[in-house]
Amino acid sequence: MRGYGKLVALLLILAGMGLAHPDSAHGQTNMFRDEVNSRLANPAQRTACEEPNFDHGVEAAFRLVCRRNLLGTTKVARRNAIVIGFVGGFVRSDDVRHPEVLFATLLRQRYPSIVHAEVFANHDGRNALRRVLHLLDTDNDGVLTADEKKQASIIIYGHSWGASQAVTLARELGEQGIPVLLTIQVDSVHKPRHKDSTIPSNVRSAVNFYQLKGPIHGRSRIRAADPERTNVIGNIEMKYQNRQINCDNYPWLARHLNRPHHEIENDPQVWEQIAALIDSELSSETPAGEARVPLSLLPVE
Repeated sequence: MRGYGKLVALLLILAGMGLAHPDSAHGQTNMFRDEVNSRLANPAQRTACEEPNFDHGVEAAFRLVCRRNLLGTTKVARRNAIVIGFVGGFVRSDDVRHPEVLFATLLRQRYPSIVHAEVFANHDGRNALRRVLHLLDTDNDGVLTADEKKQASIIIYGHSWGASQAVTLARELGEQGIPVLLTIQVDSVHKPRHKDSTIPSNVRSAVNFYQLKGPIHGRSRIRAADPERTNVIGNIEMKYQNRQINCDNYPWLARHLNRPHHEIENDPQVWEQIAALIDSELSSETPAGEARVPLSLLPVE
């Protein structure tokens, strides 16, 4: 019985972190992943919002984001930006079954000339930091000047362990005197030796989406280390008792053992709000540190 209990605990962990994904048993998922990888590798093919297949969990997550494009509600962008995303659990950074990866593609397509959007595994924080520092070094001399740091416009988002890593990256940038426009946490799960509950003072705005069901769920509250410098837009609880979110991008085990943690990752309302916040940041003429981004949640459908 003790061995059985350990096995169940292990399955819960693997399901919660999205690792258990037996490809051989999920031919349709593999076909979808290959299709999307092929489409992203060939810019001549359709964009992510053109005739999307909303039957798939990863594309269904962007139903409202794509509607924003179709309705022409996107503001004119005026600010160049670096957007860094982190996937959760043990997910690879190029796994297009996860919305964090496809969202970076949507940003690159929406802002082709001003946004550098890139996704990293949550255990790859060092490379993410090096990448950001390299992108900020506009004169390529290997040294960041005060002006190069001041001009930084950085947005960081992540899900689960990736959300915890997003705060860690922001803190590491702050240690080098680099400001961050916005951090976005989606069902943030604490990583060992990380501190995802306190937003460092170099971050201008932060938002936290969470849910409280299932064996693995997000942190319900984040706070600013310095409320005078950081605006916590909100700690926003998402509930799924009365609505179903497509999670077909996950295997059967994950969907049944830890579904709410994956529902929030695939929730169209969450990603629409994230897109709206980024649109607002990129179109803002207010200097970093002075603007306050409003947030109004859509009604539950």
